[in-house]
Amino acid sequence: MTRALLVVDVQNEYFTGKHPITYPPGSLKNILRATDAVANQGNPLILVQHTSPQESSVTFKKGSDEWKLHPEVASRHYDRLAEKSLPGSFMGAGLGSSLRGADVDTVTVAGYMTQMCCDTTARQALHHGFSVEFLSDATGTLDIANKAGKVAYEELHRAVLVTQGMKFSNVIRTEYWINSIEV
Repeated sequence: MTRALLVVDVQNEYFTGKHPITYPPGSLKNILRATDAVANQGNPLILVQHTSPQESSVTFKKGSDEWKLHPEVASRHYDRLAEKSLPGSFMGAGLGSSLRGADVDTVTVAGYMTQMCCDTTARQALHHGFSVEFLSDATGTLDIANKAGKVAYEELHRAVLVTQGMKFSNVIRTEYWINSIEV
């Protein structure tokens, strides 16, 4: 099995910007542990960076401090940086063909936000024929409120994990995943 770790949108926006990630605690620490583990195994590490296509955007505006990758993630060795402007990491980034070219058959998803870009990326990976692993404590979210209603971060995160585990992904904790790839 050749796996690639996709670290989705671990950008300053989620730390110092308008959308601070609050759940689960320690998600960044687990993302960093996963990046170190995959690097030690020699498997591909793909960083994904969201860019807002609108010039007037107040979030993920290309070149802004909030748009930049979190420094802890950016400082690690990675094999590819894929920029995207939609929630799914496979849209227009050439990611599927790049992963197939590297003989990857399993994609592991970590990053932000659980219910948006991580969920969409995992579903797209399955649709592209990859086996998918979803790191439950290395993905994260925040409380969401809009005109449709409000949902608390814990409930939102859990609902996505349960849905991912039904059909799309093998939902696992980072510690278990690290132990399984080190075998």
